[in-house]
Amino acid sequence: MMEISAGEPNFMKYVILLSMNPGKSFNEDLIRSHVAYLRELQTMGKLVMCGPFAHFPGGMVIIEAADLEEARALAERDPFVKSGTENYELRAWEISCEENNHLGMG
Repeated sequence: MMEISAGEPNFMKYVILLSMNPGKSFNEDLIRSHVAYLRELQTMGKLVMCGPFAHFPGGMVIIEAADLEEARALAERDPFVKSGTENYELRAWEISCEENNHLGMG
């Protein structure tokens, strides 16, 4: 994977799609642990955005990471995942925008 120079925009993000495992449920302590982890990601400069889906079960966390391996490690540290309450799918997401001429195709 190509290194990003300091100050150069990074157009690769990682999407963590969270979904509840059958027979599992949340409790207040687990939710608070998850929120504390999101705050940790924010402090590390890794969190882009996150939240539950409004009309579909589950949620999404979008992060910055050096590569897929780091993104996977961050996803697996989430208390929702570590506890077995939720599972996740991880997707590398290339951002298409004017700044990168829509991935060079604009």
